[in-house]
Amino acid sequence: MGGMTSGEHERRLARAAELRAARNSGGQARDVDEDGDEEGRRQRNKISNAAKADYLIRDAMARGEFDNLEYAGKPIPGLGERYDPDWWIKGLIQRENITGLGPAAIMLRTEDAELDQVLDKQYSEKQVREIVEDFNTRVIEARRQLLGGPPVITKTRDVDGEVARWRERKAARAAAAPVTPEPEIKRPWWRRIWSRPS
Repeated sequence: MGGMTSGEHERRLARAAELRAARNSGGQARDVDEDGDEEGRRQRNKISNAAKADYLIRDAMARGEFDNLEYAGKPIPGLGERYDPDWWIKGLIQRENITGLGPAAIMLRTEDAELDQVLDKQYSEKQVREIVEDFNTRVIEARRQLLGGPPVITKTRDVDGEVARWRERKAARAAAAPVTPEPEIKRPWWRRIWSRPS
C-alpha cells in the first residue's frame, strides 16, 4: 500500500465507493477534502451502505480476490435440504471422519454388521464368548435407556450358537488354506556318511 496505513486505505476505498455511487445515482460527485465541510458530509451520508458494499465487492472482483473459490460454479452442499438442527455436528463427524460417536441404536447396528469379522480374528472360544456376552449386555442396556433417538432393533446373539459358527468358519478357512509341503531337512554330512549302509 506504499506507506499507507490500513485505516487510510479503508477510508480511501469508502470514499471511492461514495463517489462512484453518487456518480451512478446521477448526483453531483464533488471532490471534498477529507476534513470536509458540512456539505461533503451530508453528501456522503446520502449514499447508502448497499451502494458502498456494491462498489467494494466490484472492486474486489476486479482485483481477482474471488477467483478460485472452493465452490465456484458448483452447488453448495446441503443447500435446499430440509432443516436439521444437528447439521453442524453431522458435518463435523463427516469431515473429520470421527467414529465411535452416535446414538446407541445406530452404533449397535454397525457393530452387529461387523461382529462376525471381529469374532473371526479371535484365537480362542473364551475370547469369542466374552465378546458376544459384552455385545449382548450393551444391547440390553441400550433397550433400557429412554434417551430418545432411534429405537434399538438390534437383536442379542446366542453365545453358544456364535461359538459354533466361529468354529465352522475357522475349520472352513483351515480347509481352504493351501497346504505347503514341509521343507526337506538336510542332514549334516557326517550323519549321512555315518548312516550309509556298508
